[in-house]
Amino acid sequence: MSKPLTIADLKTHARRRVPKMFFDYADSGSWTEGTYRANEEDFAKVKLRQRVLVDMTNRSLATTMVGQEASMPVALAPTGLCGMQHADGEMLAAKAAEEFGVPFTLSTMSICSIEDVASVTSKPFWFQLYVMKDRDFINNLIDRAKAAKCSALMLTLDLQILGQRHKDLRNGLSAPPKWTLHHGMQLATKPFWCMDMLRTKRRGFGNIVGHAKNVSDLSSLSSWTAEQFDPQLSWKDVAWIKERWGGKLILKGILDEEDARAAAETGADAIIVSNHGGRQLDGALSSISMLPRIVDAVGDRIEVHLDGGIRSGQDVLKAVALGARGTYIGRPYLYGLGAMGKAGVTTALEIIGKEMDVTMALCGKRDIQTVDRSVIAETRL
Repeated sequence: MSKPLTIADLKTHARRRVPKMFFDYADSGSWTEGTYRANEEDFAKVKLRQRVLVDMTNRSLATTMVGQEASMPVALAPTGLCGMQHADGEMLAAKAAEEFGVPFTLSTMSICSIEDVASVTSKPFWFQLYVMKDRDFINNLIDRAKAAKCSALMLTLDLQILGQRHKDLRNGLSAPPKWTLHHGMQLATKPFWCMDMLRTKRRGFGNIVGHAKNVSDLSSLSSWTAEQFDPQLSWKDVAWIKERWGGKLILKGILDEEDARAAAETGADAIIVSNHGGRQLDGALSSISMLPRIVDAVGDRIEVHLDGGIRSGQDVLKAVALGARGTYIGRPYLYGLGAMGKAGVTTALEIIGKEMDVTMALCGKRDIQTVDRSVIAETRL
């Protein structure tokens, strides 16, 4: 394998190594995938001001996100089935993030459990919560996150009903893979992935099996999750979750100024401008196009972060310039994980960091804390 220079290189390598059903899970959106594509394409429409003859020495990308120090304004986003991109994927990604100095967020729908990730990390990570109808299970999840000393809870707001993702349906996505001819043919072409998976015991949803009522094995899991996502989730639920948690709270899935104002009223510590990576409401606006409007609406009242469409360090810089305190990468680190395991996650972070550093310098800035809308060019094409 030649050394990957871009996130696109990691994507190419991941496609070769990861079975199609799991690669497609990471690399797809809902319905026509219009919003998924817009998340990336709209970043390209944001142009930067090139500045010259300025001092470019002693540059720094260091910042904080909800009070936690970060080596750059990037965190690893919560991604379901991370452990199906590579064996023990969440554990490997969390270790890579800790070593690089950026936050890692574990998904409720992870393969490795909260306790698994806590066992291989020495610094607090973040935990992302989906709200289920089984409130005892949710309370237990929150308590487990507290016991693992997670330093922030991220509540996802935009998955009350699952958007239709055609690739997942056509692929018959499941974890672990069902033993069908179709799946068998996919796995037969990915021997290195299979060998790694045979070495681990973690192949199901570790936060759920053995913890949720009446879910003691994998055969009952798919029906349980389909039934359990709570379509009645509302703003009033944020209050009891915040009280139960008692720590830093991040609300993920804000894509509208009115919702942003409501989120700011909850007392949460941050919001994430996000459309779930284009995996929920197809036809919604891109995250980066809504960021300035939401920052203008509530940026003086609550920390604003951004998720969706980031494929380079330039994208991160553009988001920071438009008002984001921090950003999240999901697919970029999944491509790295699928391609090269823990080393691939590190490579993804290195690529993002280097691109951001060089771009910041060429825009005439030395400190990420001073990057603002002054680095964005007014286009007159």
